[in-house]
Amino acid sequence: MTARLLATPPPAVQVSSWWGALGADRQEAFAEASPRLVGNLEGVPTAVRDLANRELLADSLDSVDTVIAAGAGRALVGDAMQSRSMLQNVQEALDEGDDRTLLSLDTSGQGAASVVIGDVATADYVTYLVPGMFFTLEHQMADWTEIAQRLHDERERWMTRLGDTGTAATVAWIGYPTPNLTNIASLDNAELGRDALAASLKGLDSLRGGDDPLVTVVAHSYGSTATLLALAQTETEVDAAVLIGSPGSPVRSVDDLHVPDGRVFVGAAAWDPIPGTAFFGTDPGSSRFGAHELSVDGGTDPLTGEHLNAAVGHLAYFAEHTEAMRNMALVSLGRDDLVVAGSTAAPGHPVDDPVVTKAIARPRTAAL
Repeated sequence: MTARLLATPPPAVQVSSWWGALGADRQEAFAEASPRLVGNLEGVPTAVRDLANRELLADSLDSVDTVIAAGAGRALVGDAMQSRSMLQNVQEALDEGDDRTLLSLDTSGQGAASVVIGDVATADYVTYLVPGMFFTLEHQMADWTEIAQRLHDERERWMTRLGDTGTAATVAWIGYPTPNLTNIASLDNAELGRDALAASLKGLDSLRGGDDPLVTVVAHSYGSTATLLALAQTETEVDAAVLIGSPGSPVRSVDDLHVPDGRVFVGAAAWDPIPGTAFFGTDPGSSRFGAHELSVDGGTDPLTGEHLNAAVGHLAYFAEHTEAMRNMALVSLGRDDLVVAGSTAAPGHPVDDPVVTKAIARPRTAAL
């Protein structure tokens, strides 16, 4: 029953009404009886989901440890070891910060999860960070959350500089099965990502009611393909979208996206082989698509005078002290007037960044 409900859940607004009508005692009993369901139903309050998902995480770790200790056959133990690695990576992502929430957790198959930095229930600015190929819970959840933390910190630095007294939240979202070399040529995973991202954003909308934050999606590589499908093929709307290292999508124009005022930004780094390929359809960086170019070339910050590194290669957009991170943070604050527009740059030098290097250490190939 739980699996069926999560596969085809009721609308978040209905879940929110149902949950509010239960009463405190029944809510507590329901969460204890079915933490997997409560933790992953869009429309349930974030604090409740966090507790339920942490309980699911702890119980799942206990279960796989029991299988491993029992030595119940090579295949079973092998699967349990793989599951344990995935669960431990989620736990590590939570342990590295005090203000982190486990908003969703799917322990089946490749797994899916979202870890929030800050409070999406009250934040004035909410950013979803959507990954592409090879980013899995087993190997990259902690790294993806660290990258989300970097973007979160960069945005807060700019809020301080600009005298913005609001609050922010950043979601490290690995909410769909990212593709690998066996299925990268297909849009199947992007369509799964489309549906999962749309559901997450609708859940946020239901949670906040009329108190809407400024919502931005920052999507990398194949994640940009999934994001474009979500913003074009569902009723999901966001305030801004940043697409970096994109292999394209079937979406032909910003006019097809549910993004007000055409606030779609595209960045492409030197020596990144993926942008411009239009592998999955229209290149969002092409002039006919109509997006704004976002500079990732590095140089001197026009406001602070600080040196900014160039993003070079497919994952260096997320390295510290880059113009890419600066501009993504400003887009997420709605400060388009301060964003440096893109230009054609000569290749620079790769940034030596241990988190980025670790994040792609296993695949050793460009990730769509």
